[in-house]
Amino acid sequence: MSVEPPCRCTTLRRIADVNQGTRHDVGHGMTVHVGTVVYVESVTRRRIPPRRLRLAVLTLVIVMEAIVVVTSSALAVAARGRVVDASAIPDDAPRTMIVLGARVSDDEPGDYLRARLDVAVEAYRAGHAQTLLVSGNDADDAGNEVRVMRAYLEAHGVPSGAIIEDPLGLNTNATCRRAVAEFDVASATIVTQDFHIARAVALCRAWGIDVVGVISPCDRCSLLSLVRNQFREALLSRPRAVLDMLRTGRSRTG
Repeated sequence: MSVEPPCRCTTLRRIADVNQGTRHDVGHGMTVHVGTVVYVESVTRRRIPPRRLRLAVLTLVIVMEAIVVVTSSALAVAARGRVVDASAIPDDAPRTMIVLGARVSDDEPGDYLRARLDVAVEAYRAGHAQTLLVSGNDADDAGNEVRVMRAYLEAHGVPSGAIIEDPLGLNTNATCRRAVAEFDVASATIVTQDFHIARAVALCRAWGIDVVGVISPCDRCSLLSLVRNQFREALLSRPRAVLDMLRTGRSRTG
């Protein structure tokens, strides 16, 4: 006796003929008896047509470009008229300066952070800043960014009392949020590199800070790292910042 396979749209493959009076395990969790012809379903894999694949890739590229353009434009609009070079800080600028953390190594600031700290030192000496809020990740596995920032500033003549530490500024949005919630900052300048400045200003404005962005030069930064940061900023950081701004707006009005 044999069992014919049912009618199905997929291909059925005959896998076993079992002799009468024997008991066999044919796999797929089945044990059969008495001359049964066993069939299991064999799924035919269909290849994606090249044209459809090209269309999917093109659609993905267009969507990504749209996200980059929209988010970059939104941040540029939010920062318009609020960004100056380090050499052109206005006399009426807020006297609190937020210095954003960045990579440190062997208890020394990296190129990006060193450039930001140098701007802060000069701003303090020129009287454009009276309080420096150094914000970063002060965990041991992050190199103790805030401790390194304080040590550098003090070594360059900034008195200890002029420095405020925020050891939980894990990202730009957290820095701006905590500046308001933990340190009662209502107005400030914020110093970072040009690829980052619009995002920093926009996020702090979203938290209600009357902020002026100060562009830190980075003459010692490598071209490769600058290009890498530009791509990361455009593809990842700016879209995330716009989402953070939308959430911040809802939380402050809710």
